[in-house]
Amino acid sequence: MAENTRILAVKIFVLFYFFHDRRLREIKVYLNSLHKKNDVFTRYAPGSWQHIIFSEFTTSMESATRPFPCIFGVQGYKADQLRYVFQDEIVVSDLAKALAEFIKSARDFGPNTSLVVFTRPQSIDSLEAYENQFWHILKQLRAHDTQPWPAGIPDEIDSTHWEFCFAGEPVFVVCNTPAHLLRQSRRASSFMLTFQPRWVFEKILGTERAAQKAFSSVRDRLASYDFIPLSPALGRYGDPGVLEHQQYFLDEENRPGRCPFHSLQDKAEPPQIEKTCARGLQPENA
Repeated sequence: MAENTRILAVKIFVLFYFFHDRRLREIKVYLNSLHKKNDVFTRYAPGSWQHIIFSEFTTSMESATRPFPCIFGVQGYKADQLRYVFQDEIVVSDLAKALAEFIKSARDFGPNTSLVVFTRPQSIDSLEAYENQFWHILKQLRAHDTQPWPAGIPDEIDSTHWEFCFAGEPVFVVCNTPAHLLRQSRRASSFMLTFQPRWVFEKILGTERAAQKAFSSVRDRLASYDFIPLSPALGRYGDPGVLEHQQYFLDEENRPGRCPFHSLQDKAEPPQIEKTCARGLQPENA
């Protein structure tokens, strides 16, 4: 009798472990999957942080009285070409998998596609801390990238032709934070990242006339959207004096942006990065 009880207990434990482990793997896969707009509202219940954060995002994208400045992002949203990922906190290894999957399929999503990464709201940190966290994430993403850095893109971040690359694809990156108050176009209720492949811009800005028209429209919208003058860092990739990295994370005082690294290949972390990257980011050994 006792032997039968032990055997039954072992079977129950094995079944529980199997289904529990499979459920955990299913949850992990889903959290790293690329959601479409309707997926978000179907998956996440009203009142969940994901539902609240995404509702705030949709309000910005759909506003007719206060149109969001990035007209191409708005077009991508309305055409359901954007893809979304939600993480309680940034886990770079998981983010790298999601970004690689996005880049692999991005051209199938549409000409105005981007990957938007939302995180759970936390207590608000300083802009400097968020900026350091942002660059730490990009550096760690580079360490998790299985593809070689594109031959035509220099390693030196201060080069006019440098831009972030992942999975062999040049990508424009934008960081939004809850610490952005005056620059509302870079504000979000939690730490948020947007990854836009370079080819999206190339399709939109294919001619000089198209480029000038697009930049003029965006600048006009920014002027009436933000409580701070247009950032002097904004400009067209490759133009003299324009640096991509200075456009990724904009401050509230229109000072020149800074990157704490000479290259994302640098081995050592600058002291300020080590002190301030911990909030909202799970440290990893890359």
